[in-house]
Amino acid sequence: MRLSTRTRYGLRALMELACNYEKKPLPLKTIAQRQGVSVKYLERVIVILKNAGIVKSSRGSLGGYMLAKPPDQIKIIDCFRPLEGPVVLVDCVYDEGSCSRFADCMVKGLWKQVNDVIEDVLKSKTLQDLVENTKREGILDYRI
Repeated sequence: MRLSTRTRYGLRALMELACNYEKKPLPLKTIAQRQGVSVKYLERVIVILKNAGIVKSSRGSLGGYMLAKPPDQIKIIDCFRPLEGPVVLVDCVYDEGSCSRFADCMVKGLWKQVNDVIEDVLKSKTLQDLVENTKREGILDYRI
């Protein structure tokens, strides 16, 4: 499984917003600069997250983006799915028509188990969990 840049950049942008929660909205340009991402690309990613109800925007000279809910109420899986789609390591685990060996595959159970573990981790973590981890590691000290 390989994550798209859309998902990687999207989660990094969400982390910026989570660290900035309860402060003023962040301009997209600020997020892009901090994360070393193109503003144009990040615009497309933010639209997806906004349509999913994860972020909201405000207009005006002090406008920008913010989380639609507190970071402890936003599960990583809820950010992942709009950006990446369903968590599917291999199609044959869930789609019978994708493989002629569906009924008698000797390794399908392994792939399902790995898929389930990935999904369980994404379901168990929130943006706040990630913020706390990065604070502990000293990664975000300069922004908070």
